Amino acid sequence: MKRRLTNAGNISMRICFILCLAGLLQAADPPRQTRRVTSVVRADPRTGRLVRSVIVSPKTVEQRAVGESPVAATVISPRVIEPAAAMAPAHPEATGIDAAVEQIAARHALPPELLHSVIKVESNYNPYAVSPKGAQGLMQLIPDTARRFGVSNAFNPLENIEGGARYLRYLLNLYGETNWPLVLAAYNAGEAAVAKYGGVPPYPETRNYLILVKRQLEKAVGARQAAPPPPPPPQAAPAAPGEPAHIQEIVETDGKVRYVSR
Repeated sequence: MKRRLTNAGNISMRICFILCLAGLLQAADPPRQTRRVTSVVRADPRTGRLVRSVIVSPKTVEQRAVGESPVAATVISPRVIEPAAAMAPAHPEATGIDAAVEQIAARHALPPELLHSVIKVESNYNPYAVSPKGAQGLMQLIPDTARRFGVSNAFNPLENIEGGARYLRYLLNLYGETNWPLVLAAYNAGEAAVAKYGGVPPYPETRNYLILVKRQLEKAVGARQAAPPPPPPPQAAPAAPGEPAHIQEIVETDGKVRYVSR
C-alpha cells in the first residue's frame, strides 16, 4: 500500500510539474509570421506593355518532426552528426538509456520524464549529436558546461546524462523547485540570459524549446500513467516449523536491497 501511495504521489507531482509550465508556455508560443505583398509595375521587354507583378515574401520555413506540430526552422538549430555515418540509437529501452535515466533521475531527485523529454528535444537520443554551437551528446552539453559538471567525455551517454542531470538539479536549487520555466530556459539559453531579462528570454529558440519540452513531458507522463503497475517484489517462502531461520538477500525492482529471514 505504501508503494502504491508513493507511485500515486510521484504521478501527481509530475502532473503538477506540467501544469506549472502550462501558463507561462502559453505566452511563449511564437508569434504568427505575416506575409508581405508587394506590387511592381514594369515594362515587358518583349512587347513594351506595362505589366503588373505581385511579389509575396516567403513564409518562415517549417520543419516537422514525426508526430509533432510544425516548428519554425530558425528556432531549433540543425544538428550535425559526428561521425558522419553515426545513426541515432534505437528506442532507449533497447540501448539501456531508459534504465540509466531512471537511476540518474532518482539520484538527483528529478522526474525521469523530464530527462527523457530534454534528451528527446536536444538530441533525439543520438549520443554523437553536435550542434552548430558545439553542444555535444544526448543532452547537448557545451564543453564549458560539461567540464563544470564533471563530464570528461561528452559522447559517453552515461557521463553526458549524469552531467545534464547535475545541471538541471543545480538550476532547480538556484531558481526554486517549482520554477521549471526558468530552469529549462537557463538550460537552453544560459543563466546569464535569464538574469539579463529577469525571466524567460524573448528568444524564439528558447520559447519554442519550452513548448517542445512541455509536449514531450505530456507524452511521457501519459505513457507512464498508461503503463501497467510493476510486479510486486518476490516474497520469501516461510521457514518450515522447527527449521532454523536463514537470512536471504532480495533485490527490489528499483535496485534496493533488503534482507529477510526465512
